[in-house]
Amino acid sequence: MAKKSVASLQTGSKRLTKAIKMVKSPKSGAYTFVEQIMAPDQVSDFFKEK
Repeated sequence: MAKKSVASLQTGSKRLTKAIKMVKSPKSGAYTFVEQIMAPDQVSDFFKEK
């Protein structure tokens, strides 16, 4: 159900990752995209949660 797209971002001394996943709405059945910028070690947790 989740489509994985990951891009690496670098700002100054911080290394960040932008992750995008596709989430299906339980009410309408439509898909929406959820984007979040985080540290690279948190990406797998982001895709595991619903």
